Amino acid sequence: MVSMFVDEARIMVGAGDGGAGCSSFRREKHVPKGGPDGGDGGRGGAVVLVADPQTSTLIDYQFKRHFKATRGTHGKGSRMDGAVGEDLELPVPLGTIIRDDETGRVIADLTHAGQKAVVARGGHGGRGNTHFVTPTRRAPAFAELGEPAEERWITLELKLLADAALVGFPSVGKSSLIARMSAARPKIADYPFTTLVPNLGVVKAGEYGYVVADVPGLIEGASEGLGLGHAFLRHIERTAVILHVVDLTGGYEERDPIQSIGAIEGELAAHASELALRPSVLIGNKIDAEGAREASEKVAAWAAEQERPYFAVSAVTGEGMDAMMQSVGELVRASRVAVESDIAPYQQVYVYNPPEDEDLSIEKTAAGEFTVHGKHIERMVVMTEIGNDEAVAHLQRRLRRAGVEPALLKAGAIDGDSITIGPVTFTFEAEGSLDE
Repeated sequence: MVSMFVDEARIMVGAGDGGAGCSSFRREKHVPKGGPDGGDGGRGGAVVLVADPQTSTLIDYQFKRHFKATRGTHGKGSRMDGAVGEDLELPVPLGTIIRDDETGRVIADLTHAGQKAVVARGGHGGRGNTHFVTPTRRAPAFAELGEPAEERWITLELKLLADAALVGFPSVGKSSLIARMSAARPKIADYPFTTLVPNLGVVKAGEYGYVVADVPGLIEGASEGLGLGHAFLRHIERTAVILHVVDLTGGYEERDPIQSIGAIEGELAAHASELALRPSVLIGNKIDAEGAREASEKVAAWAAEQERPYFAVSAVTGEGMDAMMQSVGELVRASRVAVESDIAPYQQVYVYNPPEDEDLSIEKTAAGEFTVHGKHIERMVVMTEIGNDEAVAHLQRRLRRAGVEPALLKAGAIDGDSITIGPVTFTFEAEGSLDE
């Protein structure tokens, strides 16, 4: 069975809700005044994307788009905590970029095996009533609710991790070259656009070993999205060396090889300007064909003027292949050394923290109402049993200690104004601080 190559996906990820804390009291024979013994709720499971070398495409996320981790269970009496929800791990190929679909912000770029990105965090478990005992409140009759979990749409974009990429117009022989260079066996035919998805092959050339990608043929205007330009060009962005292949026979469109080089390199530079500075090798293919050697001499002379490496090869007979593969190996090794000395150690685990998560901010509407933003503050509210007066009084004290009341007063709030925090709306009443 042949799997499809898929390099884009959009999925909904939802973590597990936290379990509620328990409000209970010890009730045993001969213990007439047992104290609070409510256990904590379990934390919900997170959704984690993991870079997996055994996964090559995003095909699994084309037909199933919703993924949900398990929730934490509720706490019980006798100080029994609820079970923690199980994390949901989703494998993605190396080279996958993860973005928040709403903001476009990059969450993670997974380029190393085992790298992880927590894209939806599990909800906190609520605390049982044992946590709210104070010298003046010996029998708290409330506990925290579990925190609702995060969920969001994310987009996945795969950019192949290859050391070198074969680029050029359709039918210049890129598929034949990768088949000659490696064990890759792409579809090969004598008509254009035979290759519709990138192919990867591992090359062994003497002391050098590297990965080469066969990128489907580009056309003029690819950088503007013509054909499948953007879909193909993204796979060239990570490559250390560009192998520019031209057909020395001119191909079915009888293109001039030197003009072909300029056209394709113009598309690469238009897509990403840094590609124009990337090390490159010119490869004249089909040297074994009639009239190809004369064309090769012209390309060789032009390449010498430009001080660029050029190799005339035949993917059919193997002529010139060994020297070209050795030269590419040298360039790849030099590029690896330069890159490794210029980058910091990669991050093993990414956790998505939206910028507004940690900041307390006040928004005043045109109607004179106020909305309080801040992940920590909103979490306090959603985990409070609003129907329990004792729990609400405890929440009010926590909000004051967190600086919400001073921030509202500074923003112009007065007694009687409507204050919204998360899903709950309160009536503002400024008071002095209360002790526990």
